[in-house]
Amino acid sequence: MRCSILSIGDEIVGGMTIDTNSAYIAEAARSVGVDPVGGLSVADDEPAIERSLERALEDAEVVISTGGLGPTSDDLTTACVARLAGRELRLDDESLRRMEERFLARGGSMPVNNRKQAYFPEGSEIIPNARGTAPGFICPIERGGRTRHIICMPGVPHEMRAMVKETLVPWLAGRNPERRFASRIFSAAGVGESKLDELLAGVVSAEEARLAFRAAFPRLQARVTIWGAPGDDLEARLDAIEARVRERAGSYIYAVGDEGMEETVGRLLRERGLTVAVAESCTGGLIGHRLTDVAGSSAYFQLGIVAYSNGAKQSLLGVTEATLISHGAVSIETAEEMAEGARRAAGADLGLATTGIAGPGGGSEEKPVGTVCIGLAWEGGRWSRRLDLGAREREWIKAMTAQLALDRLRRHLIDPEGSARS
Repeated sequence: MRCSILSIGDEIVGGMTIDTNSAYIAEAARSVGVDPVGGLSVADDEPAIERSLERALEDAEVVISTGGLGPTSDDLTTACVARLAGRELRLDDESLRRMEERFLARGGSMPVNNRKQAYFPEGSEIIPNARGTAPGFICPIERGGRTRHIICMPGVPHEMRAMVKETLVPWLAGRNPERRFASRIFSAAGVGESKLDELLAGVVSAEEARLAFRAAFPRLQARVTIWGAPGDDLEARLDAIEARVRERAGSYIYAVGDEGMEETVGRLLRERGLTVAVAESCTGGLIGHRLTDVAGSSAYFQLGIVAYSNGAKQSLLGVTEATLISHGAVSIETAEEMAEGARRAAGADLGLATTGIAGPGGGSEEKPVGTVCIGLAWEGGRWSRRLDLGAREREWIKAMTAQLALDRLRRHLIDPEGSARS
């Protein structure tokens, strides 16, 4: 089965709102074996919406749209679908009742224009919306002698996502009950997309599985999707594929599943009963933010210091004046002393530090923009590395440095003796 995805709204076309809905829907569709074959964005304009829907119906058996289901005059999706399908709009009493109850629960009465949201093309299946006033719907439509479907949901992301999980995915899966699908995501770090593609080339055949890559900086993921009959043991097949993926990609794979590096590091720290303190210069607190963004991080995160100036590095972290004079603020020597200073100040098991030149200015021939140093300290040992990330955007350099620093901490937690040797 194929699907096309349509995002409706002036705010999408005009660039005022970034369309994250389409990516979410495409991922959900792929999880049950539905191929996204096209995506369009269209303004709040009836002729444009109808043209886009017709075009999408030419390419796919299912068209999934978001947006244009609100109560205002520029919410046009429902009427457009009804015209294309040749169906009258009918009031759904149950949807109207739920809307009225929602407004009463908030202490007010429902505005008259919200009543519009309870009208649907005749014969449609209603998609309940427990988080907003706009229900969605699934409307059958005849094209080319076959019944196709237009599925409409609101554009508000948290409302749409719940409806996808609770209604859309089961509905799509039910269209092909004789075929089951299962997927496994491998999250990688320290390797580029092209290199990961090269490492995993041939790990699965086209007849066995589908391998796809997703680069959502700073995350990089490979997703394997397999299929089979209802009685097949898909998990066992995925286990076998995972063993081959790990053999090829090795330590580049930091997690199985859609897990951030900060979650992986936090889990490892908790499992080992260790604590960490962070000293940051060029990353400006980004590492501390990511680590503390994980629930329960107080169990292992002790301290975060942003020491931007040389004076702060000296007074707060104990970096020596001799080190700064001899090697400079951006050096592996300074990074090591920063890491040790953070560890000592917090009484933590581990200290992690970053220092570098994020740009756009401040670089030199010896240390150009993109030069960063990462330091790690533990009782009885230190590790450091200088990296040349290139003259990229400031935000990119900061994000990449934070990711690489967390990855170094991950690798140390997995193999402390390896850190001591490398």
